[in-house]
Amino acid sequence: MFPMLTGFISYGQQTIRAARYIGQGFIITLSHTNRLPITIHYPYEKSITSERFRGRIHFEFDKCIACEVCVRVCPIDLPLVDWRFEKDIKRKQLLNYSIDFGVCIFCGNCVEYCPTNCLSMTEEYELSTYDRHELNYNQIALSRLPISIMEDYTIQTIRNSPQSKIDEEKSWNSRTITDY
Repeated sequence: MFPMLTGFISYGQQTIRAARYIGQGFIITLSHTNRLPITIHYPYEKSITSERFRGRIHFEFDKCIACEVCVRVCPIDLPLVDWRFEKDIKRKQLLNYSIDFGVCIFCGNCVEYCPTNCLSMTEEYELSTYDRHELNYNQIALSRLPISIMEDYTIQTIRNSPQSKIDEEKSWNSRTITDY
């Protein structure tokens, strides 16, 4: 008789626990129904990228010593470095540097291991083209600095919009399940 009674008690406890979990899920769902939708109208509004965002690579031709460390650390051997040895100054002379962003995985190893810091990541993420050969950037295209989203007067940044201020105020007032 007692095993049957303990079975009913454990079944009742499991049922109550399951009902509580379902209730918590409904509370989360209902708390999201009062929020305003967050829509970014992309060409005219852009969200600000994070500080460590890995976008297009920027290259400074004058700093490069043609050591080819970037090629060795790249998982797909992507950067193409052309150089010649100058016998009179006993140094390598960089002739050409190019990266094909159609193949690049934006891992950032080339930037991290460059001994002269001639490579850096930018916040530029709009690299789409109709022809994949346009994604092959030479040293002239790589040295071009992108326009910062903050400085572009034609684009409204999402951080300064009134919608984000409303969301920030609501985030301070909202409770989640883990706030007990």
